[in-house]
Amino acid sequence: ILNWTFFYRYFSLNSWSARESASLENLLLGSTTVSDNSFLNNFIRSSHIISKEVLELAKLAATKEATKGLSILSIFASTSPFIGLFGTVVSILDTFAHIGQTTGSMSVISAGVSDALVATASGIFVAIFAYTYHQILKRKSYELISYIQMQSDAILARKA
Repeated sequence: ILNWTFFYRYFSLNSWSARESASLENLLLGSTTVSDNSFLNNFIRSSHIISKEVLELAKLAATKEATKGLSILSIFASTSPFIGLFGTVVSILDTFAHIGQTTGSMSVISAGVSDALVATASGIFVAIFAYTYHQILKRKSYELISYIQMQSDAILARKA
């Protein structure tokens, strides 16, 4: 489910970024306002005065929307290795308990340690994907907000 969510967010941000890029390009080519598809369009139309404050509010709203879900990815990336390590510790403790109850042979120890390391590997596996997805989506969000900021700057420069 994490993969599907990532791909959905990635392609959504990519599409949004492309619309903002096209709107910025139109502004730089002489258009008097942002395109209808731009996120800024709603804010400009609803407030009858174009001001730095209104454009800043639009940028903040876009940042909130673009970075939605990044915190949970960051939490998964940072905590899953620890959860895996905890599982490893519990499994090794269980192995030591079995050794104490029976005559401990190497096969009992190696099987217990092998099972314990599965938990660590699982935690690291989840962390790798969560961290990678977090970084990719964070970069896409930054790119999108940069386009919105450039549009705001172009609008304010025309107004002055």
